[in-house]
Amino acid sequence: MDARVAVESRSSRGVEMNSYDLSIAYRIYPKVATAAIGLPFSGDKLKLSEICLRSFKESLGNLRVKIWALLDGCPEEYARLFEKYFDAEDLVLCRLHGVGNQATFGRQIEILLAQEESDLVYFAEDDYVYLPNQFPLMLEFLRAHEDVHFVTPYDHLDCYTLRIHRHAKLLRVEGQHHWRTAASTCLTFLTRKQTLQKKCQVFHTYCAGNFDCSLWLSLTKQSIFNPIQFLGFAFRDLLFAKIITKAWLFGWRQILFGKTMRLWAPVPGIATHLDHQALSPTLDWNALMKAYATEMDVHQRHDMRFARQA
Repeated sequence: MDARVAVESRSSRGVEMNSYDLSIAYRIYPKVATAAIGLPFSGDKLKLSEICLRSFKESLGNLRVKIWALLDGCPEEYARLFEKYFDAEDLVLCRLHGVGNQATFGRQIEILLAQEESDLVYFAEDDYVYLPNQFPLMLEFLRAHEDVHFVTPYDHLDCYTLRIHRHAKLLRVEGQHHWRTAASTCLTFLTRKQTLQKKCQVFHTYCAGNFDCSLWLSLTKQSIFNPIQFLGFAFRDLLFAKIITKAWLFGWRQILFGKTMRLWAPVPGIATHLDHQALSPTLDWNALMKAYATEMDVHQRHDMRFARQA
């Protein structure tokens, strides 16, 4: 089913706003990202996907969620993963035909703006591993503060190592975590539907060729007003010069006239992006992935024995 059709068919039935704690658009495709190569199970995307999805489900705790699974060129086994972990009434399968990264992100925006199940929305990518029962902390933090516009579960290692992230940060202590402002993140994040509506044009620039880091910099307005730093990047770190250039090229209206938005990250991270060179620090994510895989294998053997007995 096409993502747009899925949203329209759901809307026609009539759903009360806030009938769920959270609406999720989760995009997945059947290839392993280059950054994940070298991590456990990186040679088996289906198993890696199940580890990520299982960890996500367990991290949600008791939250009531509605999830749209954007299956981009995926074999039917990937649909069955979502059916395994989410009830049919809470799940919409959106089968896409290899439309690619930028287009699936655009579909996420469309779905989360059209849905009426929750005023909180979450953009999810398929290559994140989460800590159990930690996700609700992000919702609590977002709801408690008006200046929390976006929350990422990922304590990105780049925030500690790259010159582009060397700027003043705000820090709060709440709900078993420190929460720190960040200049940018990837495209897995939590926000309010109202905030997404106001800034959807900025996010749509990614579909037109903008970098994810660049669109975040235009929203947070960090590292984009320093010409000396930019010249340094132009001579020594050309990629970061391109990032700042694209932030201005695609987001100059937001930079000059838009409200400065605050993106927050938990310390330590609630999840990590599966980038073998930039895992969230302080936690042994490899061990967690292996523990989930062992748990999955135990359940699979149990189900097989039960099926034979039946």
